[in-house]
Amino acid sequence: MTGGAEGLLLLGGEGPRRAQLEEVLRAASLVIAADSGFDLALRLGLLPDLLVGDLDSVAPGPELSAFPQERIRRYPPDKDLTDAELGLGLFAERGIARVVLAGGGGGRLDHLLAVAGLFQRESPPLAWYTALERIERVDGEAELSGCLGRRVSFFPLGQAAGGLSSEGLKWPLDGLEWARGQGGISNLVTSDPARVRVRRGSLLMIRELP
Repeated sequence: MTGGAEGLLLLGGEGPRRAQLEEVLRAASLVIAADSGFDLALRLGLLPDLLVGDLDSVAPGPELSAFPQERIRRYPPDKDLTDAELGLGLFAERGIARVVLAGGGGGRLDHLLAVAGLFQRESPPLAWYTALERIERVDGEAELSGCLGRRVSFFPLGQAAGGLSSEGLKWPLDGLEWARGQGGISNLVTSDPARVRVRRGSLLMIRELP
């Protein structure tokens, strides 16, 4: 992705610590909470700029009662889009294409798969932070800085990913060709920075947070 404004979309479920998002928060010009992402915002010591969703899973409390109604975009429970998709739509309306997701960890498997599926779209999220991982899409090349000794896993997006190569991983990816359903889990970063390249297709990279 190229430069431009960035946004932060908070999702319900397990999320990262505030310290793991400080760089993201400094870059974010807009923070949106999707449904119970509002609860994550409060745990992070934040009040979002907007709250979106059917609000069926937000914990009641004084912060929610006091949140300005004009900053709430409420939808009926019977809708075609997920709360995360509604949040991404609000960013798109404001011309913000570089969006980081936070939260969404744990809980239901279908919710996890729905969020992971966003990385297969034409305009994928910039990154996704759960309580334990940072997930991002690799198109071409990615550099891993500050990850020495941490686990990292890779999976092809779409039908296949090929022409792989790497520097600074315990088990090199050089020459690998992965079809859908394949991949490599629990590799280890052995140098800082490490690099990963993919010449055909794209990868989903999942790296361990500090």
